[in-house]
Parts: sequence; structure tokens; C-alpha cells
Amino acid sequence: MPRCFNVVLALFLLSPATALAAEPPRALLEEAAALRDTALAESDAWRHAWSLTTEVGPRFAGSAGDRAAVAWALANLANVGFDDIRPQTVIVPAWERGVAEVRITRPFPQPLVAVALGMTVGTPEEGIEAPVIRFESLAELEAARPAKVRGHIVFIDERMERTRDGSGYSAAVQKRSRGPSVASERGAVAIVIRSVGTSNNRIAHTGGTRFAEGVRPIPAFALSNPDADMLAGQFATGRSVQLLVRSTARSLPPGRSANVIADIRGAERPDEIVILAAHLDSWDLGTGAQDNATGVAILLESARLIAMMPRRPSRTVRVVLYANEEAGLDGSRTYTAAALESGEVHVVGIEADQGAGRIFAFNSGVGEEALPVIEAMRGILAPLGIEGGDNSATGGADLSTLRAVGMPVLSLEHDSSAYFDLHHTVNDTLDKVDPEALKRAVAAYASVVWIAANVAGDFGVFPAVPPPPPADPAASSE
Repeated sequence: MPRCFNVVLALFLLSPATALAAEPPRALLEEAAALRDTALAESDAWRHAWSLTTEVGPRFAGSAGDRAAVAWALANLANVGFDDIRPQTVIVPAWERGVAEVRITRPFPQPLVAVALGMTVGTPEEGIEAPVIRFESLAELEAARPAKVRGHIVFIDERMERTRDGSGYSAAVQKRSRGPSVASERGAVAIVIRSVGTSNNRIAHTGGTRFAEGVRPIPAFALSNPDADMLAGQFATGRSVQLLVRSTARSLPPGRSANVIADIRGAERPDEIVILAAHLDSWDLGTGAQDNATGVAILLESARLIAMMPRRPSRTVRVVLYANEEAGLDGSRTYTAAALESGEVHVVGIEADQGAGRIFAFNSGVGEEALPVIEAMRGILAPLGIEGGDNSATGGADLSTLRAVGMPVLSLEHDSSAYFDLHHTVNDTLDKVDPEALKRAVAAYASVVWIAANVAGDFGVFPAVPPPPPADPAASSE
């Protein structure tokens, strides 16, 4: 068990919230139900999403848009009703996408729609032209002999499955996050992948990748699904296929960003924190509406309604808008390191980073002693059409570093059936956001958080503690 887990476990055990959680009293559930209904009638999270996407727009870590987003958050949180708002400096990698070009040059020349994968290197000015070798999956590439791959451009043609719970993404994303490194280890000169996305439109999905220590970075690209079909179709002729790839992508010196932290201070147990997480950054292609202006908007509006309650919450309700979730979880690691250093007690956490699809289930990752509270929460959520769930939740990417040292998590599951049509693309724009779905999300998040911030006892320790995640954008849900 990691030493840092022992530290936090001790903090949980020594915190004032040592009593076992029990079913919430009727009065607390009535408050939560009233908060839920107020959110359905009066909340307007869409205006926060409009403001962030319109007044700031793309906000890739280390960019001018990222800095503008931090300033936006500090200004807009001031109107929500928090007692304390502060930035926390985060050092982030910086990268410039530049221009990408991918063309089939043999047997049947065709231009392809492609984007560079995040944090990859560019090509020489003249580009790279080489024969292509196709693999149906990352596993097939991993099993290939280096002699077979050396000198080729690798094409991983693995298709992502559309699912309501987003599990298709988890299965497909490794070809993006690890595929370029695996291809380089086997001598490839570049790699193209079928986009990790479900859209049938001719748009490509970007996203982060990484190279293992000591592995030479190679240019890496994602193709739109129709263009991946076109490339696969040329292989189906039985002829040799050749690509020309060009990219001006380049890394820049590290930059400064910030987590933005805001507290509604608890009246009775202010040192116990219920944390609400969302990431402020986005990829640079669209305006980051579903990923993750909607998550930011849901939390800001939930906090505003909680601050307007007739009484203060017993525990501190903390919103953290994290820096650089998309390309490395730097904000998450910075926050958790500071929390460990200061001995802060995080009783439970919840994250909004699944877009604004309708919520269909409520899962948890809590100690068994807290399950009566979870069942009571499900009762409050039932009028919203939210089904039951289980206790297997692991939470979102930004909370993974706190979860890894024992913090239990709550998870409202958004319908992801259409989310990955937009994810990391030029089409992630505000017109795809349903204001009514945002209202229902605020009703769910606000009512669950209100119970968590006021219930007696704690939520135990996360049931199964994995090792802390690596410094890896693929470790995120992105």
C-alpha cells in the first residue's frame, strides 16, 4: 500500500467524521428534494456554458485561451456565493498543433481528413512518405515483429463502439494513448489511427498520446471515420498502400495555468470537504462545450443554489476547476499533493466531465457502511428518471489522484450515446447542448451534494485502491 495512502487513511480515521454513516433524517431528505425541485424550476446552467464557450472559447493548457479561462473563472465564481475563491498555480506543458496533412499517394491518390494527436511531434518540412501497414487493433500491433513494421507508417483501424455508459471509449482509447509509442518501438516512421470517436461525419477526433521513456516520438494523426474507411478500402484491393503525412506540430516551453478553488464554508464541520470537480481546459479544435463547459456550468449552478439555501451546509462544499485535464492531469496532481501536505480531509468527491446527456444512473465507490446514504440519495434522484446503480464507481479523471489515496466517490452517469460524436472535435460547440438536460443535471448534482455535505458520519474509504495514475493524458476520461 503506498505511503501516501496511509497518510490519507489516517486523515480519514482521525477526522471528526469518524461515525459510521446512517440513513439521512427525513428533514435532510426534504431539504434535498426541495433543492432538486428548485433547480428544475429555476436553474440556468446554460448561461454559464454560453459565457465560457462564447467569451473564452478554446482553452488548451498553456495557451492564451487557457489564461483567459482562469480569469473568467475567478470573475464568474465571484457571483455564485462562495466564501473564498483562489487560484492555485499549476505548471503545464504547452504545445502548438500547427497544420496537418495526410494523403494517400498509392494506389489511388486521395486527400484524407486528419488531425495531429495532442503533444506529438511534427514531420520534416517535406513530410514523410512511406508504405503503410494496417493493424486491426493495438494488440495486433503489439504482437507484430519489429522487422515487419520498420520503415512503415502504421495504421490502427480499430473502431470504437457506441455505448450509453461510455465503455466503448475505454476499450478504444489505448490505441491513441499508447499506439504511437508501440509503433515507434517497432521502428515505424509515423502512425495514423481511426479516430477514437463514434461520428460518421468527416471530422477527426484529437486527444492526448504519450511516448514511453526512451522511445523516440513519431508524428501521430487521427483520421475521421469515413477517411479511415477509405484507407481500409484501398487495402482491401490487395495492393500496397502509401501515405504522405505532414505536420508542423511542436512543443513549446512549459507554461503557467491554475486550478481555481472556491469554498462554501461549512457551518459545523468546516474542515471536512465535499469536493465537486470539473476541468476548465479544453482541446483547441472546438469551443469545449460538452467537454467541459457543461461540467463547469453544472457545478457553478449547483453551488449557487446550495449557497442560497436557508442554512449553511454542515461541511464545506468545494468546487475545483482543474487545469490541464486533457493533456496530463497536472492540475489534479498539483491539487492532491497540496492537500496531502496540508492535511485536508476530503470526505467524498463527485466529478462532472461526461457532457450534458441525460443522467440515467447513480453509482458510488464508498465504504459499505455508507450504502444506506447512497440508497437515500437514489430515492431523491428517482423523480428525475435516474435508475439505481452499484458501488463500483471510480470517479472521473481529475479526482483519480484523491481516489487513489482513499477518497470515496459518487458518480452521476450521463448518457454518452452521442457524446463521442462530438468529443475532441471541431463540432464540440454550444449548439449541441440541451438546456433542459443541464437543468436536470443541476437538480441531480445539487441534491446529492447537499445530502453529502450534511449527513452524519462519513463515506468510509474508497473500496479498492489502485496505484496513483501516471503523468498521462490517457489516464483521464479524455
